[in-house]
Amino acid sequence: MEKLIRKLRQTQELSKSEWIQLIENRTPEIAEYLFSQAREVREEHYGKDVYIRGLIEFTNYCKNDCRYCGIRKSNQNAARYRLGREDILECCKQGYELGFRTFVLQGGEDGYFTDERLSEVVVSIKEMYPDCAITLSVGEKTLESYQRFYDAGAERYLLRHETYNAEHYQKLHPSILSAENRQQCLWDLKKIGYQVGTGFMVGSPYQTAQHLAEDMLFIKKLNPQMVGIGPFIPHKDTVFANEAAGTLELTLYMLGLLRLMLPKALLPATTALGTIDLHGREKGILAGANVVMPNLSPISVREKYMLYNDKISTGDEAAENLENLKMRMKNIGYQVVVSRGDSLNKGGK
Repeated sequence: MEKLIRKLRQTQELSKSEWIQLIENRTPEIAEYLFSQAREVREEHYGKDVYIRGLIEFTNYCKNDCRYCGIRKSNQNAARYRLGREDILECCKQGYELGFRTFVLQGGEDGYFTDERLSEVVVSIKEMYPDCAITLSVGEKTLESYQRFYDAGAERYLLRHETYNAEHYQKLHPSILSAENRQQCLWDLKKIGYQVGTGFMVGSPYQTAQHLAEDMLFIKKLNPQMVGIGPFIPHKDTVFANEAAGTLELTLYMLGLLRLMLPKALLPATTALGTIDLHGREKGILAGANVVMPNLSPISVREKYMLYNDKISTGDEAAENLENLKMRMKNIGYQVVVSRGDSLNKGGK
């Protein structure tokens, strides 16, 4: 396996069968070797810097009914909310004062936020904070909508493909959604000129090593600027309530592999990592990640954006505990920096 890891580091690509072999035959010793390689590659390009993004979860309304998601349309137990433009700008104000230079506006696919409304929010943020990057994560839209947001000032877009395999995708989503359309959205975003982020769930129901291999091949082809992965965590009000969660171990392993495959990409140590392990974020950084996304949402709504059970919302990921997060990163030899933190992976259109 070490030979395959060295090959991946040198060439940045493997065949599907090699990916499957590397995923299925992992051991704790192989993982440690992988992480040491991933840290070297990460530090070669980004040094010891950890970039922070201010996450603003501005609506938990969603028209979709994805089977794994806590804010799915049919969940009658979800306490719904929307933040207005002034609320969002206040989050940005607090974040800017704390040192954030990237704001991530994330929400369900909420029809209230028309292209016009969302564009107005983007324009307002850009006018007030021209030195900041704006990232959107609002799901599947038309090419025209994406273009409008881009023209308004959004430069980055996060859209996890979740799983490349079409058959697996249908087991996780309602029939109205398709893996093909999801992937087309990502190509549209690249065509426009966004810095694009994609990603997948690790350990989702019915997932196999073959699925993960296909995910890696797709990501290599897409060549995004950022890849966000996290363990599947069940939500009590979904059809997958009793399914087993994905593991920290496999998520970290896939993070390390992603770092070797896309040396210059931005890889976040996600909230889900911090949810399944007290030190999950640090372990993510030590596996090759270089981004953390503290929560800038108003405290009153954080617990309502419950995508999965026990999602952390008032710990170190919260913006007001940024000093604690900085100390935790310092303790493992890394430093949180005030920066837009643009990806070094240019990706091409």
